[in-house]
Amino acid sequence: MDNLENRLLKLVLKGDQRAFAEIVELYKDKLFHLAYRMLNNRHEAEDVVQETFLRVFRNMEKYDPNQKFSTWIYRIATNLCIDRLRRKKPSYSLDAELNDQEGSDGYAMLPSDDRTPESEALLSETQTLIREAIDSLPAKYKSVMILRYLQDLSLQEISDVTGMPVTTIKTRVHRGRDFLRKKLEYKL
Repeated sequence: MDNLENRLLKLVLKGDQRAFAEIVELYKDKLFHLAYRMLNNRHEAEDVVQETFLRVFRNMEKYDPNQKFSTWIYRIATNLCIDRLRRKKPSYSLDAELNDQEGSDGYAMLPSDDRTPESEALLSETQTLIREAIDSLPAKYKSVMILRYLQDLSLQEISDVTGMPVTTIKTRVHRGRDFLRKKLEYKL
């Protein structure tokens, strides 16, 4: 992957638009999942992905080949998500859908052999509680928790993406977990 990625990046720097299209194909789904987890809105996540690729295209000459490209592009996407979260006033509604799919979420759509209506309802309730707890995190903890537990990035990778020291990342992960534990201890 890294070798292919490096060849594509060299071609992009020379102005090859097909190589940039390949970069888009490699990262569009990963960036969408990151943005969707952070923003919990399909349309905003799509906008963030599009804006991320626009910024990458416009600023490609600023990319340092000594750094991992994935870290650079994740940092751009994460910062765009954080900017949107800062601008957006939280609005809570008891009737709000979890996402653009009516009455369900992505996890509920995964096939399983042993699901019963009762287990489906319990799973859906648990997922809703966890998602609401994550959504209620302050932006500085939310972004780190999503990168750590939903995107499976290491502490060092999160540090590279956010530009914060690893010790700060550790602290925010710890405080984010404490926040979630307190929020969920009587609900689960």
